[in-house]
Amino acid sequence: MRWDNCYSTKRTGTEHVSQVPRTEYQRDFDRLIFASSFRRLQNKTQVFPLPGSTFVHNRLTHSLEVASVGRSLGSIVGNHLANNDIAEGDDSSQLFYMIDLASVVAAACLAHDIGNPAFGHSGEKAISNYFIENADTVIEDQPLRSYFNDVEWQDLITFEGNANALRVLTHPYRDKPVTGMGLTYSTLASILKYPCEATAMNKQFKHRKKYGFFQTEKETFLDIASELHMRQEEDEKIIFKRHPFVYLVEAADDICYRIIDLEDAQRLGIISKERTSEALINILRDLYTDQAEVDRIQNTFSQIRDANDSISYLRAKTINILTERSAETFINNKEAILNGTYNDTLIDEIEKSAPALKDVVTLSVNEIYRHHSVVEIEITGYHVMSHLLSLFVPAVLRKKKKGTDQMALRLIPFQFTEYETTESSYIKALSVVDYISGMTDAYATEFYRKTTGIDISKHV
Repeated sequence: MRWDNCYSTKRTGTEHVSQVPRTEYQRDFDRLIFASSFRRLQNKTQVFPLPGSTFVHNRLTHSLEVASVGRSLGSIVGNHLANNDIAEGDDSSQLFYMIDLASVVAAACLAHDIGNPAFGHSGEKAISNYFIENADTVIEDQPLRSYFNDVEWQDLITFEGNANALRVLTHPYRDKPVTGMGLTYSTLASILKYPCEATAMNKQFKHRKKYGFFQTEKETFLDIASELHMRQEEDEKIIFKRHPFVYLVEAADDICYRIIDLEDAQRLGIISKERTSEALINILRDLYTDQAEVDRIQNTFSQIRDANDSISYLRAKTINILTERSAETFINNKEAILNGTYNDTLIDEIEKSAPALKDVVTLSVNEIYRHHSVVEIEITGYHVMSHLLSLFVPAVLRKKKKGTDQMALRLIPFQFTEYETTESSYIKALSVVDYISGMTDAYATEFYRKTTGIDISKHV
């Protein structure tokens, strides 16, 4: 892999290059903005329950903000690479890094959470645990586990939103374009945070802590890896080194959720303005070499009377300096990143010289992610998702359908009825997961209430 061959305008399912004023990578961004799967992120939990009288972030607003930070990172790093690492006369690579890398990173940032189910990480756990807890449940005289081989089973019992994102973006659902969303390989590679299959997970390595594709998208993944010259780690299992652009998408995500979750907690009164401002100012003091600049920021902050506006001001300053430091860290480690020997994240690297950043993580874990409102939505989501899976998975696997199976399957939209066209139990199960993981929090909750009889009035 080299800087001049790790990008491509090739798209899933087509070789056609559009003759329009927008670049291929700007088209990726626009396709995502207008995609229904992206819009549904508006009603998927980020951290705090939705909706509420106090505005907090959902997956959609989070993704838009991550894309904004990602565009800045792509622009800074792209300009550096164009001026320092691209051979003179290579006009196409110069143009890509000067102009297009920012669009690639921004588009990938929009897409990075598109495979996340309702109710945040609780939804992921619910899907995984349904299969774990029902492994011995008998369906037509055989246990659920026996319907799947070892690799397929690993996908199901460790359901991963990152892998589901690649499926959402590339899978040809029924009655939908065969190209999926038709994004460029460059954008798709930039969301492959964990470029390995489920059976190759290894928490000792950042790029193998989770996995990046289901078995149904294995060939798509391998095509992307080949086209962009990604470095293969071993032959026995599918494991690759990360694509360099992943680090920029990951950093943008890390910056936003670490800082903005704190801002949301302050708005909700979970953490006081004083503690929030102290945490953010400490980060600024760790990261700024000119402490006089921090004093100036602190002085401006003290003059803003509105609590939310004053914290928003500090949030903006903190995200700005973290973006600058992340770009510097990427540039300082660019050879290791390109060669696949960098086993860290940009933010983790920054933490080594900014302990206040790690203090925010500790604060968030102890007082935000364990807050009763967050735990309540996790428990709710777990029960809702588990019920929906129990309604549909046995129904698609049974060859001789019961009356209730037929009724349940009539509720599944046509685009998710791939189970009708295959003998594969794995694909049948994924068809159900496709439908359920695509639901919003509100839709899944309403569906649960109707199918359990809790809110029977909605039927009449």
